Amino acid sequence: MAVSALGEPCVLLKLGEVVLKGNNREVFEQRLQANIKAALKEFGFKVDVRQRHGVIALFLPEGTSAETADAVAERVAYVPGLVWIHRAWRVAKDPDAVLKAAIELLADREDVKRGVSFAVRSRRRDKRFPLTSMQLDRTVGGELNDIYGLPVDLKNPELVVSIEVDRDEVFVHTDGLPGQGGLPVGTSGRGLVLMSGGIDSPVAAYRMMRRGLRVDFLHFSGIPFTTSESIYKAYALVRALDKFQGRSRLWVVPFGKAQQSIKASGQDRLAVIAQRRLMLKTAEEVAHRLRAGALVTGDSLGQVSSQTLQNITAQDDAVDLPILRPLIGLDKTEIMAEARRIGTLAISELPDEDCCTLLAPRRAETAAKIADLKQIEKRLDAEELAVQLADSLQEYKLEG
Repeated sequence: MAVSALGEPCVLLKLGEVVLKGNNREVFEQRLQANIKAALKEFGFKVDVRQRHGVIALFLPEGTSAETADAVAERVAYVPGLVWIHRAWRVAKDPDAVLKAAIELLADREDVKRGVSFAVRSRRRDKRFPLTSMQLDRTVGGELNDIYGLPVDLKNPELVVSIEVDRDEVFVHTDGLPGQGGLPVGTSGRGLVLMSGGIDSPVAAYRMMRRGLRVDFLHFSGIPFTTSESIYKAYALVRALDKFQGRSRLWVVPFGKAQQSIKASGQDRLAVIAQRRLMLKTAEEVAHRLRAGALVTGDSLGQVSSQTLQNITAQDDAVDLPILRPLIGLDKTEIMAEARRIGTLAISELPDEDCCTLLAPRRAETAAKIADLKQIEKRLDAEELAVQLADSLQEYKLEG
């Protein structure tokens, strides 16, 4: 069978939550298409993006290899808003062409040689096609069974041959890549992530991107009392997360001298929460300048002393902007599993000199009183200090 029977390589993208939108669905679809095009700029060629009902088809330039099409599919699998990515073949709207493509598609598969069970599942988006979905299933399925001797299992097949009849062509494919789901980045506004070098904040950032929030990243460095290691680590984490949204920006505030001032206040047990409040006040000032509408942290209820309910309440009191905590109900095992899946865990586990090591009281307060914290802030003139810290902001641009 000639390889040309497979037609042209292309990529089919299945939408998830976006299809549930009402009158503003088109806005979500347009943003998703823009995000897809931005993600594919690295390939150096123009991709024809066509919207269908619940499906986006990516048509690649003539002569594109199957390997390049595979790479395109793998890249768009990181774009939030998609639930399945299929490396498909585009063939003519002709039953014979569809049959030939399906036969060729299974020709060299190792699982076919092992005799896996299979099923054919067709969908006609164009009802003018001469065969119904059931007729197409039986025709193609019967021929595949005769040629390859595979057992048919319509309930739980190990291999599914999918046929999608569209307006101008037919798509034939088998396996797919799971997408990120969620909403297209940029449909839910802009946020600012307080990015430490730990495991939690990168996962929190990912979860909010997946909910359509475009995020900037703010890192507090212990400079001049620590090295630049934590900045390099934060930079590496932002690079790892950039595949989900693109054009990510990392901002760094030198925080060491402010920490020294907090430590000198003599309120040892309250130092950690006082520091967190000052970070949030600074982040709020930065967010206003970046036109971000919310702050994002990696807090998980009860995980450490600063994340008790009382201390979280004390931190919320420090700012007017909403603080989004997408990990609030997860335990460490769940957070680590997600960090591993999105590719940030190994980076987060690298050693570094975090700014928080400068404030490490023997016993940290687990039920801080807001009135006591405000007394510390009054002595520090925290509102003015937050503005000064925001003025010292530095941007670290991603390369490439």
